[in-house]
Amino acid sequence: MTTHTVACIDGSALSNTVADYAAWSAARMGTELVLLNVLNDNRSNDSTDFSGNIGVDERLRLLNEITELEEKRAKLARQQGHLFLEDAKHHVAAVHAQPLLRQRHGDLVDTLVDIENEIRLLVIGRQGKRGNGVGQRIGHQVERVIRALHKPVWVVHGEFKAPESILIAFDNSTTAKKAVEMVAGSPLFRGIPVHVVMVGADTEEHREQLEWAEQKLTDQAFVVQTAVVNGAVEEALNDYVVAQGIGALVMGAYGHSRIREFFVGSHTNALITSSKVPLLLLR
Repeated sequence: MTTHTVACIDGSALSNTVADYAAWSAARMGTELVLLNVLNDNRSNDSTDFSGNIGVDERLRLLNEITELEEKRAKLARQQGHLFLEDAKHHVAAVHAQPLLRQRHGDLVDTLVDIENEIRLLVIGRQGKRGNGVGQRIGHQVERVIRALHKPVWVVHGEFKAPESILIAFDNSTTAKKAVEMVAGSPLFRGIPVHVVMVGADTEEHREQLEWAEQKLTDQAFVVQTAVVNGAVEEALNDYVVAQGIGALVMGAYGHSRIREFFVGSHTNALITSSKVPLLLLR
């Protein structure tokens, strides 16, 4: 059984936001909070042969100096990562007094795949450590993480604000139905009003599909509001979020309908980057 809410802490401008959403989620679900810092191994594997340019003794001396520098750089990176984790721990102390601090070496996605069985929910910033937390940019790792993991992923940005209502983007696909069922069965949003929104024509068929979603949620005591809206998926959902003051957008990743276009090819990041609120992707 997976019991951890994992926050990816990289020292970026969004680290506190990531920690806040993770701590809030862990408290709601009663899970352990893990603050995770992953150190990429950036050491150069330069195999250039300088034997024809410098003598053997000089080459050995340079190689030794390079090795020492790499060791110092790795030590400093570890120390810096620990500082990031300690800062995040202190930041969420009022919500979660004893988070677990973990530091691992390697590729972020490979690391998360290795510990996937321990993850119940992953929280990651929309911009990575190279971003400044502002604007319509997405961290280069985010898409890789979403595609690699089969666990719920919060993609967050801006400043933390506890959601007072959520929107489930619904298209009656298998993944959309799973998203409804996961929200209904989880304590994460318990007691928070839910809007279930379908983008398309306002037909009897679509209304019947929304009734299924509404029933699943009301059976678990959720207060539900349904709507069918017209327009392009991205624009229509974002407009609804703004108009209704929605605090979080929930959708199934890799669907098989109009919403699918936002998760394949060049459109993968469209809704993630344009969403006005944090996006929770469910698999």
